[in-house]
Amino acid sequence: MMELAYHIPALLNETVEGLEILPDGVYADLTFGGGGHSRAILSHLSDNGKLYGFDQDIDAYANRIDDKRFTFVYSNFRYLSNFMRYYGEEQIDGIVADLGVSFHHFDDEKRGFSFRFEEGELDMRMNRNSSLTARDILNTYTEERLADIFFLFGEMKNSRRVASEIVKARASRSFATTDDFLKVVSKFIKPTQEKKELAQLFQALRIEVNNEIDVLKSMLSQSLKVLKPGGRIAVLTYHSLEDRIVKNYFKTGNISGKVEKDFFGRIDTPFRLVNNKVIVPSDEEIERNPRSRSAKLRIAEKL
Repeated sequence: MMELAYHIPALLNETVEGLEILPDGVYADLTFGGGGHSRAILSHLSDNGKLYGFDQDIDAYANRIDDKRFTFVYSNFRYLSNFMRYYGEEQIDGIVADLGVSFHHFDDEKRGFSFRFEEGELDMRMNRNSSLTARDILNTYTEERLADIFFLFGEMKNSRRVASEIVKARASRSFATTDDFLKVVSKFIKPTQEKKELAQLFQALRIEVNNEIDVLKSMLSQSLKVLKPGGRIAVLTYHSLEDRIVKNYFKTGNISGKVEKDFFGRIDTPFRLVNNKVIVPSDEEIERNPRSRSAKLRIAEKL
């Protein structure tokens, strides 16, 4: 019951099936959250299997699983290889990372992840011990840097106008709540695209607060060291920026996405794509879980 209240994983069956879980294998769930993926993985493991569940949000600790095969790791997954060494795991059989934001975060107005709560705090930290908040960004970043964030991370075409208005507004009053932010940016939002464009703005702030792009790149690079040959990695993304990074890395084996070819003209990559075509939710799943609509699943196997 707790898991359903905290988060409903998208493409759960497809993710677990794609991992081809070995009963005695060692796995890492890098985004434990409500424990949906972890419980599904544990159901396929024997008494000799192991699962490590990572989460940097202390709220997820309450969902930890009482099972001798499970270890909760209170950490950002950018430290994946460090913790695997710490626990004596030289290489593991599989990794799953669900990069979406949990329902729990969207539904807690104190966390500031959703524009539904006018009096919500402009926080957006996944790890509450981190120092940088969305409020800090809006109140201190230069106009140019704000514009870059909204353009690069939110794909907002009018990012420069939005940034300019933010800087003008904070000269007389600091940003403190979600409503403060919405009042300033509302004039740039098309009524017919309100939810989409507000989501893009909030996404951009969240990515900057949590340094999500650099963290994702770091994790992907470490996956090569951590996975055994034949080990699999399944990544769920929810926006084009993340998906492009994962797609290029799985295809080429490098963060830049630069294609390198061997003597025979074949792409030289340490991965084999398990699903050549990205996996998306069925109409039935979207009807049951509307928030899964934008989910994309990519799975690769280390050669």
